[in-house]
Amino acid sequence: MEMTSQQTLPVSQDKAWDALNDTAMLQAAIPGCESITLTEPNHYDVVVMAAIGPVKAKFKGKLRLDEIDAPNAYTIHFEGQGGAAGHGKGSARVSLQGVGPYETLLSYTANASVGGKIAQIGSRLIDMAAQKMAGEFFGKFTEALLEKYGPPPVASETAPTAAPSEGGGILSRIAAWFKRLFGG
Repeated sequence: MEMTSQQTLPVSQDKAWDALNDTAMLQAAIPGCESITLTEPNHYDVVVMAAIGPVKAKFKGKLRLDEIDAPNAYTIHFEGQGGAAGHGKGSARVSLQGVGPYETLLSYTANASVGGKIAQIGSRLIDMAAQKMAGEFFGKFTEALLEKYGPPPVASETAPTAAPSEGGGILSRIAAWFKRLFGG
């Protein structure tokens, strides 16, 4: 299975990097994560309760960070055992690119393989479960970022606005409001 995606995070690149290396923030954002424990530098033990289709299990695994280029990128290697449910292993390359002072583009490519009962479910269900988990993770992670760092500042209320068109049409007033709000 391969999964590639991008997410925009509402913080600077340095803050995004710090958050991606904060085990408490990650544990709170990873669906079903019960623990992330540092065992040695860049090595972690992880326990995650996961459901993939009809198969539910507690997976105990190991994570290792490699190819670290702070605050730009790293590779995560992972492997986990879910008892009778099966096992999985793989890696993910995570890259950050600052888009501005209050926004970072996170890109990732993950490759994984599974065995045991979960492999019998079929790749389509596994892919759907992985995409759902990624969506839940980024939703919770973005909420945690906003809670910790606050929302990005909006353009000043005194910023110049576009003059309404003849007759002061509603569309021109809405456009002017969006320009004031988003600094466009």
